[in-house]
Amino acid sequence: MHIDEFDFELPLDLIAHYPAPERSASRLLHLDAASGGLCDWRFADLPRFVQPGDVLVFNDTRVIKARLFGTKASGGKVELLVERLLEDRRALVMLRASHPPKAGQRIAFKDGAEAVVRRREGDLFELEFDTDIAPLLERIGSVPLPPYIQREASTIDEERYQTVYAVHPGAVAAPTAGLHFDQAMLDRLREVGARLATITLHVGAGTFQPIRVNVIDRHIMHSEWYRIPEETAAAVSEARSRGHKVLAIGTTSLRALESAWSNGTLRAGNAETSLFIRPGYRFEVVDCLLTNFHLPRSTLYILVAAFAGLDAIRRAYRHAIERRYRFFSYGDAMLIERAGGAQRA
Repeated sequence: MHIDEFDFELPLDLIAHYPAPERSASRLLHLDAASGGLCDWRFADLPRFVQPGDVLVFNDTRVIKARLFGTKASGGKVELLVERLLEDRRALVMLRASHPPKAGQRIAFKDGAEAVVRRREGDLFELEFDTDIAPLLERIGSVPLPPYIQREASTIDEERYQTVYAVHPGAVAAPTAGLHFDQAMLDRLREVGARLATITLHVGAGTFQPIRVNVIDRHIMHSEWYRIPEETAAAVSEARSRGHKVLAIGTTSLRALESAWSNGTLRAGNAETSLFIRPGYRFEVVDCLLTNFHLPRSTLYILVAAFAGLDAIRRAYRHAIERRYRFFSYGDAMLIERAGGAQRA
């Protein structure tokens, strides 16, 4: 398929540059992929779509202050986005500079710390720091807001660009479908009899990388680390065996679950995934997907097109634009029920 098939015109004023006043105050567009039916709700209405025995799977990764600013020996400015911590003092980073540094060159930071470039790996650079990276990021790093949010990160982002259930540090981008949940909503879901489970997938900077090929099958995804706990694998397996639904909270939860499926079993444990879900993919685990509205020509828009069907997702996005839903990370939510998913018990 050609990348142009996943393009659409989005009015720029629909991009949400700030979060809603309250986490659960967003709107919710419901899409029944089987019928193509669309209905406008509030996010507070989410529990009406959940039945006792259904399993909701959340990504409990925690966003780190992954953006750093430094200076080369020549005086040139460098902006770093830490993609992944390899060891306490080694990391893969995305790097922006007028002239990218070569292996052996040093980068200095404002608190006296330094890093040396060890090698380049495609779009990424491996750096070795002279101090532990995690505390350095806490001291001088900033929240890595997505490039389409046209402002500097502020103190509000340290709270709101983080889910309330975030536990394991390592992501450079938030699993944004989870940003809508507050503790009251989690409690309501438990009250209706849903089971809440978690996975961990550390979202990498590759989530913002554009597709640079015309034929989407040629696109190569960056690899991301994920973990499926034993209790989550058991909860999902039980729900499937009893005909209950598995609802992925966000595309990262969906990719982890689908990546861990093998020979009729959801495998617990740690692994890497570079799974690129596109139309024609056969979904094995997830019946429903809660997600935000995504960029045109992006891997995330392609994923939701695969999940709902390209025609259905095109109609849904036209509807969202006409009804002036808020788009992207701080925007509104969409609940997609997949055609052919599990029947409710």
